[in-house]
Amino acid sequence: MTETRKLAAILCSDVVGYSRLASADEDRILARLRALRSDLIDPTIAVHHGRVVKRTGDGSIVEFRSAVDAVRCAIEVQNAMVERNAGVPEDRRIVFRIGIHIGDVVEESDGDLMGDGVNVAARLEGIAKPGTICLSEDAYRQVKARLDLAVTDLGQTQLKNIAESVRVYSLQVGLPTRAKLAMPAAPATSAEKPSAGREMPAKPSIAVLPFQNMSDDPQQEYFVDGMVEDIITGLSRIKWLFVIARNSSFVYKGKAVDVRQVGRELGVRYVLEGGVRKAGNRLRITAQLIEAEAGAHLWADRFDGALEDVFDLQDQITDRVVGVVEPSLRRSEIERARRKPPENLDAYDLYLRALPYLESVLPEDARIATVFLEDALKLDSNYAPAHARLAHCHEICFTNGGFDEAERSAAVRHARTATATGVEDATALATAAWVIAILGKDRATALNIVERALSLNASCASAHYTGAAVHAFSGSPAAATSYASRALQLSPFDPLAHFALFVLGVVAFREACYDEAASQFAKAAQSRSGPMFHRWHAVALALAGRVEEARPILGRALGQPGWQSRFFAEIGAEQAIVDKFAEGARLLGFSE
Repeated sequence: MTETRKLAAILCSDVVGYSRLASADEDRILARLRALRSDLIDPTIAVHHGRVVKRTGDGSIVEFRSAVDAVRCAIEVQNAMVERNAGVPEDRRIVFRIGIHIGDVVEESDGDLMGDGVNVAARLEGIAKPGTICLSEDAYRQVKARLDLAVTDLGQTQLKNIAESVRVYSLQVGLPTRAKLAMPAAPATSAEKPSAGREMPAKPSIAVLPFQNMSDDPQQEYFVDGMVEDIITGLSRIKWLFVIARNSSFVYKGKAVDVRQVGRELGVRYVLEGGVRKAGNRLRITAQLIEAEAGAHLWADRFDGALEDVFDLQDQITDRVVGVVEPSLRRSEIERARRKPPENLDAYDLYLRALPYLESVLPEDARIATVFLEDALKLDSNYAPAHARLAHCHEICFTNGGFDEAERSAAVRHARTATATGVEDATALATAAWVIAILGKDRATALNIVERALSLNASCASAHYTGAAVHAFSGSPAAATSYASRALQLSPFDPLAHFALFVLGVVAFREACYDEAASQFAKAAQSRSGPMFHRWHAVALALAGRVEEARPILGRALGQPGWQSRFFAEIGAEQAIVDKFAEGARLLGFSE
């Protein structure tokens, strides 16, 4: 195995008291941690040019090019966590501790890192107090002139299993303080003084700024501008989102702007910006989504492609950006609604407050969401998204709460109301289609609704997820695979991404490719832990002849709510799937 020695900045983090949190409610804490990774931690690491070397259960080891990048990333994450934990009971808060060191590391051929650089960072994380960042003297020396935070010199410290003592500095991070390490805003010229600002629209709003052409080739301007216009058009299909028109956002073309100023002048909560760089016959497009008021990064990514078919590439990038931005915006809106005073909540805010409770399959969580959604409908009886999610609540209570026919009836009723009132809302249509397919047992109508949703917004990942699931249980593996693959391509960090992995597992399971099925079910469980995925994972392993490996996995699922064997009969799933599942269950000695 080849290896390379180099100097790197290493960040190590973990969750304070994770074992205690997990023992109280493992499924919920895992769901919250995965959501934090997808909508805060991973995008922030990407913005600051970091690379996740490995996940260590509740922690991470991340490599950065410099200590400055590592500390910028750590400060942004810790500041965001202070805000996210506001109002959360202390015994349920997720709090990180972080250690950062710059030193010599050995990079192996698989990308893993070893050596003192990693070991010291890990030990620094271990002594950090909750919510703080511990720096070695080597790392602190690189950033001290740029810090404007409370710094405590902990002196020479003997770290566990480290031969020589290390001088350690602790950074206390909180919302009231600012760090000079934050990216500086561009100063406004006399001709660009911030205006008093426009009034914000009632619903979430976004401006897509002209992307910067970072190539020497001015001929690429047409490609860059055309792609931004397509992104604006794509985002405009999201009916719950207010999108600033091209003519307004393009006044900033060629200017160095402060996104907070843009937010005030255009009256938007969010700004999408990016750039395009050409090298030979290759293009690299970068994009980042920013919350305008605070200047906080919500998401960032890069996309690479060849110029052989420039218009096809333009379409691909547009679809992927639109597909990822929608769930990122929705998560940010949920956080905003949580902070809003109860007396000021409107139907949309109540809807948003319900969504986190639908991340689990627990009937008790669904019933909490039901209260918010019913209150939303009292304010707006024709609010399609609330009807669709209320249908989902009743579906959870039906499938995981005893197959009560009253729940089935309510689920189908609200789903059909959503399809009647949400004629222009692709996400509401997709949610309703799933309920109509499995509880209404009307797959033909459900698939027609999915196609309606995609005709409104071809980048609607939830519609692709629904289409994948309906086809998977209907005996159409090719269609299921196509929908699932497209969904993952459009929105790999979507809260529903686990469902696409599950569908790919069901397809492999149906074809008797049990090892492949088990692998997909394991990925789904990693993305979102739940008894349903553990049951399928165990059954697939058993059918692959790996019964002993399956038993501990099955133990995580038995006695917990989740899809039971009876569920497949209730939804009229393809008999071949039902029979294979029953066979695997018998091998493991369980029945329901």
